Amino acid sequence: MLEPSHNDELPAIPGKRYFTIGEVSELCAVKPHVLRYWEQEFPQLNPVKRRGNRRYYQRQDVLMIRQIRALLYDQGFTIGGARQRLSGDEAKDDSTQYKQLIKQMITELEDVLMVLRK
Repeated sequence: MLEPSHNDELPAIPGKRYFTIGEVSELCAVKPHVLRYWEQEFPQLNPVKRRGNRRYYQRQDVLMIRQIRALLYDQGFTIGGARQRLSGDEAKDDSTQYKQLIKQMITELEDVLMVLRK
């Protein structure tokens, strides 16, 4: 049986523009080799590559990885099923990415509130 959703337990995404593969690995609880594999399987995942073929992911990439992770690990989709779900019309109606963005914003606002209270 599948384990319960761990997306609520994932750390907040810092307010940076670019993330290394190691940082994304920690933010999404997925190993780097899995991220490289998903790049081949999901056309939506296309990090910027700089010198030495180093990958730099942006915030929308991290959110997409979290969405892929939720489809595969929590909802039990296969790679093909998740790819179809993300590329089909259902992806437009899927609010998972927006929910994660809202949770992220709430976390950041709570952090600001804590700083202001000091």
